[in-house]
Amino acid sequence: MTITLLTPPALEPVTLADMRQFLRLDSDREDSLLTGLIKAARETLEQQAGLALINQTWRLYADHWPRHGLITICKYPVRSIVSATAYAEDGTPVVVAAQDVRLDEAARPARLYLAAQSTNPLSGLEVDFVAGFGETGTDVPDALRHAIMTLVAHWYEFRGVYVAAQQPVSYPPAFERMIGLWRRVSL
Repeated sequence: MTITLLTPPALEPVTLADMRQFLRLDSDREDSLLTGLIKAARETLEQQAGLALINQTWRLYADHWPRHGLITICKYPVRSIVSATAYAEDGTPVVVAAQDVRLDEAARPARLYLAAQSTNPLSGLEVDFVAGFGETGTDVPDALRHAIMTLVAHWYEFRGVYVAAQQPVSYPPAFERMIGLWRRVSL
């Protein structure tokens, strides 16, 4: 299965003002740099921990109907299922009815249960879903917001020491500890 981002988050979980205060900066001369670092830090955190911080829409692609009608969604937290579309062998889309889709969003990974497959063979499936802690940065757990600010501060401090090809040089231990509890570990 593959997932693709359809709609990115509308804003970042850490504001520019929060970041300037964290870094103790009085001027706005570095705002464009800080904006880019905040976005890169959020993307890094989301990738490493399998999270979506601010609500965003994703599409999951499957090549065939799932065995036993169960799909696991590796983004966390999944808020809702927008739509599910199956495809017949000739490519005709078949919308899966809302009553045939059940989401267990409390589990990690989230589990999507689909009703039994029809007698017609299906060759693919697309599921659009919304993942994220909420619409604003205040919905994101404080430890994750602090992890972003810690990583941005680290990158900001060491931005001129190493050339672009050597970036990112490292992650600060505090960042690793803060997101460690949120990482999904498979056994």
